[in-house]
Parts: sequence; structure tokens; C-alpha cells
Amino acid sequence: MAFLRFALYLIFLNGNKNWFIIVLAFAGKRCLYMKIALGCDHGGLDLKNKIIEFLKSEGHEIIDEGTYTYDSCDYPIYARKAAKDVAEGRADRGIVCCSTGIGVSIVANKVKGIRCALVTDVTSARLTREHNNTNVLALGQKNVSFDRGLEIVKIWLDTPFSNAERHVRRINMIEED
Repeated sequence: MAFLRFALYLIFLNGNKNWFIIVLAFAGKRCLYMKIALGCDHGGLDLKNKIIEFLKSEGHEIIDEGTYTYDSCDYPIYARKAAKDVAEGRADRGIVCCSTGIGVSIVANKVKGIRCALVTDVTSARLTREHNNTNVLALGQKNVSFDRGLEIVKIWLDTPFSNAERHVRRINMIEED
């Protein structure tokens, strides 16, 4: 889904031919919200919970596929659930977390139709959307602070796919069997 940014400009002309410009800018405000599936293991639980809190404050709908405790668990269960939510159309995008993000990204990418990227910086967050049209984001709780993780999530959600012919061609090549 694309995000819409807009500014409303109202221009008034009074009797003395002086211009008064009232600018109501809504840059960065979403007109469309997403349903986002999240999954994590015990090593990514705190980060997932911070992300859920942030996403709810932004007005997004959440599908929380677990885990919900710090008990040791198997990340493939939860990463696969979140990725399938996206692949099967129950969610617009997905976010998966573990200690490093490596394991959950591998699992998510095994689900047909998923393009998951493990991201640790804001530039990669933007480019993975612009160039690769990723639909699942992987984060490692040991590799990003909570603040950086939320910054990455925001940029990743706000960045549209470029639709440039070369990127569409490359994505089609990825999707080939």
C-alpha cells in the first residue's frame, strides 16, 4: 500500500490586494493504514513489543503471531506464521524479530511470495522498499537499539516501491521458480 502525503494550501486575497497564505501541512501523516503481522522468538520479544506499541500509536492494525513469553522457543514457528499472513493476504506487511534477525529472515524468505530483508540501518530500510519492494522486515534485537528499530520500521513503512522498470524486472527474476 502506498502512503499519501499532502499539503493543503489556502490562498486568500483581501481588498488591499495583499496575499495571505495559510498553509496546513500534513506531510508524513498517513491517509491509509496497514495491517501488519509480527512474529518473534524469545530473543526478539522486547523489540517486537516496542514495535507493536509504536504501530498501534500510528493507527495500524496488528496481527501478533507470538511468541508472548521469554521461554526458549523455535523462531521458525513464529516467523513462518507472520510471513504466511503476508503471502496469503491476511496482512499488508510483516515484521519478524529474533536476537540477530538472521534466522527469522531465512524462514520468511522460504515462504513463496515473500521478499524479506534483514535491516540494521535507515538507508537499507529505505532502499529495500524502493528497489526490492520488500514485504517483510527482519530485525535483530541485539543489533539495533529500540529507538533505531522504530526508526527503521517507520522509514520502511513510509517508503513506497519505486516501480522503476529495472527494479520490477529484477523482482520478477527473483519470483521465478
